[in-house]
Amino acid sequence: MEKFFLENAVQAKKKIEELVTQGYTHDDIYIFAHNQDREDKIADALDSEQVGMGEMGFLNKMKNMFTSRGDTLRSEMQSVGLTEAEAQEGESELDKGRLLLVAKR
Repeated sequence: MEKFFLENAVQAKKKIEELVTQGYTHDDIYIFAHNQDREDKIADALDSEQVGMGEMGFLNKMKNMFTSRGDTLRSEMQSVGLTEAEAQEGESELDKGRLLLVAKR
């Protein structure tokens, strides 16, 4: 698994293109942003994955409907393979306006 902190969608697009040339598929690449709307728009525009029921499971996805965005982000990051410490670091970087891109096979 690889993770990258990026400043904007332009950098994310370039990194996704690099990862695809390395053999990753768009289904292997997840993008996170602190703002849900920003995350949705970037994921759609760059054809990357968003964490869903398959990664989180029904109960965790339902629980996240009633938790803070930070808690939800950390839970989603862990569901794609980040450790608790990596997820906390990830959320801290997202708080600064950065994006987190995770690629896993």
